[in-house]
Amino acid sequence: MKKNIHPKYYKDAKIICACGNTIITGSTVPEMKVEICSACHPFYTGKKRMTDTAGRVDRFKKLTELAAKKKATKPKKKERVKTKAEIKKTVSKKKK
Repeated sequence: MKKNIHPKYYKDAKIICACGNTIITGSTVPEMKVEICSACHPFYTGKKRMTDTAGRVDRFKKLTELAAKKKATKPKKKERVKTKAEIKKTVSKKKK
């Protein structure tokens, strides 16, 4: 194995959480600060946080209604009427 290519390994590295929990582990960084850990994460603690999913659904419905209204009020394009000469050209091209 090559020498002097690996970073220094700290056996007593600290991981400090925002909740105040401290974990001692091995790492290449002597100290890390994290926002959430297993002591405060809702999955591990069993405490569920309520998210505003109902508000998101209402917002989605509101946006779809607005889009439908815009589509209904948008004027349709008029189709251009073809002349007899244009119709003859397209028919003659198809026959070839």
